[in-house]
Amino acid sequence: MKETLRISTSSAVVLVLFTLVFTGLMAVTYNATQPMIEASAQAEKLKLINDVLPPASYDNDLLADAIDLPPQKALGLDDASKLYRARKNGQPVALVLETAAPDGYSGRIGLVLAVSADGHLSAVRVTGHKETPGLGDYIDPKKDKNKANPWITQFNNQSHELAEDGRWKVTKDGGRFVYHTGATISARAVTNATGRALVWASERREKLFAQPVATKFKEKQP
Repeated sequence: MKETLRISTSSAVVLVLFTLVFTGLMAVTYNATQPMIEASAQAEKLKLINDVLPPASYDNDLLADAIDLPPQKALGLDDASKLYRARKNGQPVALVLETAAPDGYSGRIGLVLAVSADGHLSAVRVTGHKETPGLGDYIDPKKDKNKANPWITQFNNQSHELAEDGRWKVTKDGGRFVYHTGATISARAVTNATGRALVWASERREKLFAQPVATKFKEKQP
């Protein structure tokens, strides 16, 4: 009986020691790799931002000059997101934000766009989609066969006034943006979502630029 108890106790001690050592090693590994993981994530985020906003157009630490947005129905976002403010010599240059089109042909299409301080769309890029390869995936410039002039670049430098007066639509719906025949749904979803986001940001740009860093943006309810 004593021998059995001794063996059980020894086994328990070994197991506890193994757990402590393993936990310690995991903690050391996490602490060693976490900065690299975070740096890589930040670099990827900045690369995506620079796709919609030229790096030379701002001189602030854009990733640090951010505010939190609660879920925004107008932007198609069910979760909280970050909005970044670009400035040059202390003056507002552009807002960079996420939006989404819930009505793509194969579901949700994630987007990121930059809206200039004067209410123009700098550029927009797709961040995620499940559109049909070779048909609706031309919304992503990486998949668009027209490398010289990708479909999505037609939104560049367009004014929010187009969206406010009903012209921010594909041509099939009476708007000014072209689409590929046979893949109207994908183009329509991106076009409409981009227009809504442009208007949303343009109408709030002064408040968004004035919001203190690292705070949650709140709107007064009517």
